[in-house]
Amino acid sequence: MGQQQLLLIVLGTIIVGIAVAVGINMMGNAQEQANLDAVRQDLLTIASSAQGYFAKPTMMAGGGNSFTGIELNDISFPADSINGNNAWNQNAQYTLSSPTDSTVTISAVPTSDDEVTITALIEKGDMTLTQTP
Repeated sequence: MGQQQLLLIVLGTIIVGIAVAVGINMMGNAQEQANLDAVRQDLLTIASSAQGYFAKPTMMAGGGNSFTGIELNDISFPADSINGNNAWNQNAQYTLSSPTDSTVTISAVPTSDDEVTITALIEKGDMTLTQTP
């Protein structure tokens, strides 16, 4: 009876160890995915504000149907630090580039994986998100 109980204890310990390892792995993946989702949400917020800037007349500090000259400061993006066309928060580093009359591009590098870049191409009334790699 003693050997059988010892075998069950060892088997139980192995099963619990495997379950803990799988749980830690799943938690890490969920945290990374949550960060990417937060970055996408930030980009949607920026895109919405940029569309508002585009439609607002120049007399009211808007673009007057143009993205030319837009900066992150113009769209009141809530970030820890904003410096012209660069912004940082707990989710990512954002860079606004290539403003033209009809389009603007915003790139984000998430804090969870600096090899990933999520890019938003904002046009009048439309936005396209792409992720590399």
